[in-house]
Amino acid sequence: MIQLSEVSPRDGLQPVKNFVPTAVKIALVQKLHAAGLKRMEVGSFVSPKAIPQMVDTGEVLRAALELEGLESTVLVPNRRGFDAALQGGAHRLGFFMSATEAHNQSNLNRSLEDGLRELSALVRDTPSDKKIRFNISCVYHCPFEGVVPEDAVARLVDRIAPLHAGMEISLCDTTGNAAPDQVRRVMGRAIREHGPRFAFHGHDTYGMGVANTVAAYEAGCRVFDAAAGGIGGCPYAPGATGNVAMEDVVWAFSRMGIETGVHWAGLLEAADYAAGIEGATPGGRMRGVPAARAA
Repeated sequence: MIQLSEVSPRDGLQPVKNFVPTAVKIALVQKLHAAGLKRMEVGSFVSPKAIPQMVDTGEVLRAALELEGLESTVLVPNRRGFDAALQGGAHRLGFFMSATEAHNQSNLNRSLEDGLRELSALVRDTPSDKKIRFNISCVYHCPFEGVVPEDAVARLVDRIAPLHAGMEISLCDTTGNAAPDQVRRVMGRAIREHGPRFAFHGHDTYGMGVANTVAAYEAGCRVFDAAAGGIGGCPYAPGATGNVAMEDVVWAFSRMGIETGVHWAGLLEAADYAAGIEGATPGGRMRGVPAARAA
């Protein structure tokens, strides 16, 4: 059984320039939950100056916590966000940093070493009843440094994995420029050396999102991020477009005979809603296939 983590309420809406009303965000979370999605990134406790779209994460989180069986994740970049997430009652804390120096400076305005030092302290301070996700951005390709050496990624994972035995680690294709063979090697190596604790987060910039997701599955990964409607993008990764669409991922796994626990008609309804949010940049393919809609 795989796990699907829906990221449209956070990663999908994060780059939208005009503020998306809180009620719209909450409705999106509710529709996704109704479709059977049980894990969700509902927002991030970042500086409103950096990401104004996430200023209402506390309100969205409160609404998400009312939904039965939904595991709510929020991203936290620093101590202030960490404290806000704990106070808000998030089920899972999502720490994040980049695999490259240039992207870490662009995204978080700090060096790799400084970022790892601060996040290591936050991991140690996380209460035992909270789950942790450690997201490593630009694992496969960096918009500033190009293709990331696989040995460099492995060395970084070797430093992160021992921080917490139960911590999930996501190997993120932030720019959507990864290739399936590369994903298979990097993910496979991480799992061989540190066990089946890894997740895959993909974007579809070059149309490889589903192929890379399947490659991660073939390497032993069982946790996958995707966004309904294929909305999203990274403000700090020039040229990166939306996340791999959840409906495309669900269709692919279903055709492979892999149970997802997602209701197809409900997912399409949620995907249409996400894609219709003003300012969002939708992607994906299944919403446009009449035969898939009739399935």
